[in-house]
Amino acid sequence: MRTTLRRRFWVESGLGVLTAVLAVATSIWPQWIELVFQVDPDLGSGSLEWAIVLAALVATIVGSALAGFEWRRARRPARA
Repeated sequence: MRTTLRRRFWVESGLGVLTAVLAVATSIWPQWIELVFQVDPDLGSGSLEWAIVLAALVATIVGSALAGFEWRRARRPARA
């Protein structure tokens, strides 16, 4: 049985990995936003950083779930 994964699987997997890295990086080092963009939009409260972590975690879950559906679709035997 040969599995053919569509490009969609790779995009969803990449999304899951990228957003997981963003969530971990932001929770470990939340000041990266101020250093990269030279602004402090939440005036030091940290609310923006937590919002980014939560949004990235949601995107990670969604991207991983979609990639999982695509993986299972590719593994199904072809109908004759």
